Amino acid sequence: MSTAARRGHPPPHENGVGGHADDEPDEDGEEEEEEEGEGEVEDDEEEEPRLKYQRLGGSVPAIVSTDAAAAIAVADRMVALGTHNGTLHILDFQGNQVKEIAAHTATINNISFDADGEYIGSCSDDGTVVISSLFTDEKLKFEYHRPMKAIALDPNYYNNYRRFATGGLAGQVLVLTKKSWGGGYHKKVLRDGEGPIHSMKWRTDLLAWANDAGVKVHDMKTDKGIAFIERPKGIPRPEFLLPQLVWQDDTILVIGWGTSVKIAAIRTDSSQGLNGIQRSITASNEKYVDIVGSFQTGYHISGIAPFGDLLVVLAYIPEEEDRENSFSNSVPSRQGTAQRPEIHLVSWKNDELTTDALPIHGYEHYKAKDYALAHAPFSGSSNAGGQWAAGDEPLYYIVSPKDIVVAKPRDAEDHISWLLQHGWHEKALAAVEAGQGRTELLDEVGSRYLDHLIIERKYAEAARLCPKLLRGSPSAWERWVFHFAHLRQLAVLVPYIPTENPQLSDTAYEVALVALTTNPSFHELLLTTVKKWPPTLYSASPVISAIEPQLNSSSMTDSLKEALAELYVINNQYDKALSLYAELLKPEVFEFIEKHNLHDAIHDKVVNLMILDSKRTVNLLIQHRDTILPNEVVGQLLHASKSCDKRHLLHLYLHALFETDMNAGKDYHDMQVELYAEYEPRMLIPFLRTSQHYRLDKAYEIFAQKELVREQVFVLGRMGNAKEALSTIINKLEDIQEAVEFVMEQHDDELWEELIRQCLQKPEMVGMLLEHTVGNLDPLYIVSLVPDGLEIPRLRDRLVKIVTDYRTETSLRHGCNDILKVNIQEKDILKADCVNLLVKYYHEARRGVYMASMDEEVTGTRVAEGSSRANERSSSLRALEIKSRTRCGARCCLCFDPLSIQDISVIVFYCCHAYHTSCLEGGLDLMKSNSSTQDSDEDDEGTPSGESRMRCVLCTTAAA
Repeated sequence: MSTAARRGHPPPHENGVGGHADDEPDEDGEEEEEEEGEGEVEDDEEEEPRLKYQRLGGSVPAIVSTDAAAAIAVADRMVALGTHNGTLHILDFQGNQVKEIAAHTATINNISFDADGEYIGSCSDDGTVVISSLFTDEKLKFEYHRPMKAIALDPNYYNNYRRFATGGLAGQVLVLTKKSWGGGYHKKVLRDGEGPIHSMKWRTDLLAWANDAGVKVHDMKTDKGIAFIERPKGIPRPEFLLPQLVWQDDTILVIGWGTSVKIAAIRTDSSQGLNGIQRSITASNEKYVDIVGSFQTGYHISGIAPFGDLLVVLAYIPEEEDRENSFSNSVPSRQGTAQRPEIHLVSWKNDELTTDALPIHGYEHYKAKDYALAHAPFSGSSNAGGQWAAGDEPLYYIVSPKDIVVAKPRDAEDHISWLLQHGWHEKALAAVEAGQGRTELLDEVGSRYLDHLIIERKYAEAARLCPKLLRGSPSAWERWVFHFAHLRQLAVLVPYIPTENPQLSDTAYEVALVALTTNPSFHELLLTTVKKWPPTLYSASPVISAIEPQLNSSSMTDSLKEALAELYVINNQYDKALSLYAELLKPEVFEFIEKHNLHDAIHDKVVNLMILDSKRTVNLLIQHRDTILPNEVVGQLLHASKSCDKRHLLHLYLHALFETDMNAGKDYHDMQVELYAEYEPRMLIPFLRTSQHYRLDKAYEIFAQKELVREQVFVLGRMGNAKEALSTIINKLEDIQEAVEFVMEQHDDELWEELIRQCLQKPEMVGMLLEHTVGNLDPLYIVSLVPDGLEIPRLRDRLVKIVTDYRTETSLRHGCNDILKVNIQEKDILKADCVNLLVKYYHEARRGVYMASMDEEVTGTRVAEGSSRANERSSSLRALEIKSRTRCGARCCLCFDPLSIQDISVIVFYCCHAYHTSCLEGGLDLMKSNSSTQDSDEDDEGTPSGESRMRCVLCTTAAA
């Protein structure tokens, strides 16, 4: 960017308050406006400044109001300001005076601190050098009777015998060292006879100074000169433009003189010096100076300082006349027309990064030597992004007689502010999100970004960014909701409005919903939003009130109706919601009716429901026919104004009603006959047979028009005109089988004669009649009535079939009779077998199972009373669990002692009664006498007659 464009930058702030000095002329303001206009033209190419500026406040304004600043130096903890009156002011970094030293009586030319910042030295045009302790009352004053221009304290001043160097118009470089004995100072002249000393800087063991001949570097440790750098040619004399020396670090010396900049590096190897440097010592392994950078500028250098790997240059811009004479030693002749001084940030190769014009008070009257630049000691370096760590920023003090401006690197917040000022809100937002600057900046950046988008009318993009920028702030959300509402752009914001974390006020949600009712293009979004948002967030009444006036207007859309229905549901107005759902033909209306028990509310909505789903509607109407009467349903369907097949819907309803309750719709059976004939003729005959509430003559006319022959036959039969019905079957249907069935149903013998009479008129009918009357009429009788000579097709085959069918029938009858006889005999045998088996089971069930004791089993003895069959059974059933199979709880049914008594046998009967054998012996005789008859019967079955029998005492007693 050009220098002119950069001069249009806004002025620096004075302790945070920006603006030019009030005493600046108006003409200058006009010039600035023109320059700012040029800056706007090239704004697209503008680069971000690296430095920001602020006037030094505190005590400084009061000091410069009565005096003029002449020199400045900066230590780690303080700033020293020397004035034209010879006073030394010690300031803190905010400009507040902490100490005042009346050091001189004339202008202070140079100030120097030691490395620890405990001692300060100054020199003046009054020919004196004063060294003062900042923390004690110690003060040394040296008289030289010639103006002194430069002073440099040994960095280790206190420990190195309070050594310092000074020089002035006398042209001597003096090094003074306090004597170790006797008091006083030892004076040593390093150089003499090369012209006045204009500048001097001391770093570690290296002392550099500038005189009319050039710059020399001296090693104070070895007391040997290192190198001499010649003064640039063609530059103004030092009394008009002072040389500027600054140590960037312990080995790099930066020299700015006139329009020339050189960077000298201190080397320790044995190679020869480069770039025309004259080395005074040629011995190997000694220090020497090598120029590592050199360039020319288009301005005069009033100060120079390091900025990481770059350089900060305080530039004085000469007038055009001065530029033409820039290589002469003449002095500018005009006063009051000087330009603003500038700060240039350049690389060692003179690549210019930024240029800032400084609004110094009274700059029009100053010359290049009236300005000074000092920087705070700095040991760090800039990061890749050009930013500095907090507390590690270098400070630059630009001094003019009546003003001091402090420059320091711009931080992350300055970077963000600059992006915002230039409209790069996205980059500013990205910088904040990346963690640059305070977290609170996100709110400010977000607000300004949204404001910018609104101004640009990028409403959709602004709405999309709201969740990110507004985050969880309810107040911020509500403010933007109302702002979008004011702009009538709420529709783009509604999808992003949060419903939780944060939750807004109900008014905000209501305003958003009402805004969506105003335009048909928003109605779909309104419906989606109403379904999405929890109903507890807002009151539905204001939104309903905004929609209801539109119900009968052209702006009413289906989406708006459905949204209104949803709002009615939220407001518990289910009947109104049902009306809208039915009108919109929403399939879920049936579940809605069941859920909210709205059967009473569907009286006037039959047509819409039938159009939506006739099957479900019919089931609903039939289920609640006591509430929704058939005459209401039929009336609505008959007078339906909507485009639908209302007769078909009426047929579906009446048909379902008839199948459920035949008499519920009896008043509409005549109509139902017509509807059946039109839509479902196959259902006519069942309906005609079942219903008694239709007019036969009207039904006949309908069937005749529709040519429904069978239905005509049925109605004629109902009307008593059987002969005409029979004639219709024969002549139109030509279905003899149906004719025969019809005659059989009528139970009228005359109809048989009529059937035969009409069939005789058609030979083919006679043959068919012979086939279908078997079992009803005698075929011979029909044959006898056939006129002679009447040719009947396939008569012989049909007669053969009749005879064959008769023989088959006869044979089947005989066979069935034989089967019946055999079945009777088999049934008698089966019955006898069943009786015998039951008797056998009865006898077996009466016998007991003998279970021997353990002793009897070991010895092999047997109870004499037990039968051989019982003994065999006992061995196979010995593992039987008596407790689970017997009654009486595994106890003897006589003595009630447990069955499992040692050495006592047990007898168990199939009736599940069990006894000890000894308990049964007492009643054995009685049991034998009572069962003598049964024993004889058992002997007949093959059981030995002499075998003793045991019977269950309980069952035998009960039977007796």
